[in-house]
Amino acid sequence: MPAVPTSRRFDRIDALRGAAIVWMTVFHFCYDLNHFRWIRENFLHDPFWTRQRTAIVSLFLFCAGLGQAVAWCQGQGWPRFWRRWAQVAGCALLVTLGSRFMFPTSYIYFGVLHGIAVMLVIVRLTGRWGPWLWPAGLVAILLPLAAMPVHVHFGNLHLLNERWLNWIGFVSLKPVTQDYVPVLPWLGVMWWGMAAGQWLLRHRPAFVQGTIPRAFAPLAWLGRWSLTWYMLHQPIMMGALMLLGMALHR
Repeated sequence: MPAVPTSRRFDRIDALRGAAIVWMTVFHFCYDLNHFRWIRENFLHDPFWTRQRTAIVSLFLFCAGLGQAVAWCQGQGWPRFWRRWAQVAGCALLVTLGSRFMFPTSYIYFGVLHGIAVMLVIVRLTGRWGPWLWPAGLVAILLPLAAMPVHVHFGNLHLLNERWLNWIGFVSLKPVTQDYVPVLPWLGVMWWGMAAGQWLLRHRPAFVQGTIPRAFAPLAWLGRWSLTWYMLHQPIMMGALMLLGMALHR
């Protein structure tokens, strides 16, 4: 494995994460417009929106896997891992509390940050799997496809649909919640990010460690502050739209 600087961030990964942040922000702004009835869109069933949501979450989790590959190759220890993990888990708790206030009947109890918190630990523990992360990721992605036939065949797996177990993702009925990112199939995407990052750092390190055009520097900056942006962008946008709505209806 080529030597990887132990404290350096890689602008290309940060810029890719920043692009996901921009896409997510635009998506959420449209969602907020729909929530306040400024536009009329079906975010639950319209493929235009559902496929975007899938792509955005996939890009985030793939970037998380890439980041774990860098941390693994840099030899980062568990204390540093747990410090970052605590930030993600703490923000996930805040999301639950905030969404419980905003959406009491459909609050977020296992959204993207909750999923990332769980999957980060799994990916960290399986970092030594190397190339085996590719087939493991494929199994994780395909396994939920068997959920419905298995539920129908056995007929007594309703517990897997309950809130205390549906975070696994082997469900026959999706829960009513504003955001749902279960371990299956999304762990597969993060595993693939880890596998891709390990392969690139071993065989094509310049592809990851190379510079980016100056025009992409804002994306790299945004990618370095992705968690902060994630936590702040919705309260700011929803608050601004609420104030604008109040001002227009005076």
